[in-house]
Amino acid sequence: MADWAPVLVGVVLFVLLSPGLLFQLPGHYRPVDFGGMKTNGKSIAVHTVMFFAIFAILIMALHLHIYTG
Repeated sequence: MADWAPVLVGVVLFVLLSPGLLFQLPGHYRPVDFGGMKTNGKSIAVHTVMFFAIFAILIMALHLHIYTG
């Protein structure tokens, strides 16, 4: 049986935490911009740290598993 949780959680978080798609932290003109579709280096770094933290909590701390087959 394959554990699909890391793959699915990673894809969902990647889409949701893409800077500029839903929100951008920090934004260009405000601390938080929503739906701007623009990004900068600081927001990429912040969203990367957020991705890693949420991914680590869901996969390692909560022991999330999705088995198929």
